[in-house]
Amino acid sequence: MTDISAITGMTSNTTSTTNSSQQTLSADMNTFLTLLTTQLKYQDPLDPMDTAEFTNQLVQYSSVEQAIQTNSKLDSLLSLNISNLGAQAVSYIGKTAQVLGDVMPLQNGVAKAAYTLNKDVTSVSIMVKDMNGKVVYSTTGETTSGTHEFDWDGKDSNGNQLEDGAYQIVVSAKVPSGETEATVTTTVFGKVTGVASDSNNIYIGLGDSVTATLGDIVTMRDDDYFDKKKPETGGDSSGESSGEDSSEGENTESV
Repeated sequence: MTDISAITGMTSNTTSTTNSSQQTLSADMNTFLTLLTTQLKYQDPLDPMDTAEFTNQLVQYSSVEQAIQTNSKLDSLLSLNISNLGAQAVSYIGKTAQVLGDVMPLQNGVAKAAYTLNKDVTSVSIMVKDMNGKVVYSTTGETTSGTHEFDWDGKDSNGNQLEDGAYQIVVSAKVPSGETEATVTTTVFGKVTGVASDSNNIYIGLGDSVTATLGDIVTMRDDDYFDKKKPETGGDSSGESSGEDSSEGENTESV
């Protein structure tokens, strides 16, 4: 999935736009100078032109030309920065990324996510849905404030192993009557399998079906979580969440 040409293609598009603007300005400047010399040639000696106005117009054209040149230099710096980001993203391939979002990849029969509560709640419900919106698995989670990890073995509520792919995790928290709703933030984990870009951003691929932007990355980890299936994950469908913190001993790099 690695696509470095897309990164350089973004630079080419920016350069093309700048060159087009410069060519347009050059044509307009030549037209203006032609009109100016023609008017000077045929002006009425008894009613001369306002030279100050012509000078002002020339200064304006000069200012626009300088602005386009400045934009061109800024575009070059932006292109260089994008290339550097693309090179950095390529180094993430093979590592495990934790990103903001609620769509997690099921890779090699395992998936991992985390949710953060801003305060204690009375109960937490965790549902896993396929991309058609069907609930394939459900359990309960930890209710204390803070971050809790969720491991899923890729099996539905009947114990059937599901195919690798993208699945949505939905975490719902209940609070006592009269209290304000709790804020729930979810992150998902995935092994980085590739890099791509478009005119707006650079993306990393998680598994074969989930993408995230560089800005969504929370941490990068040198672990093998997605290289092997885990024997016990996620609890049963009736309700005990494993909630185990598997980050102990990992080499974690904050982004």
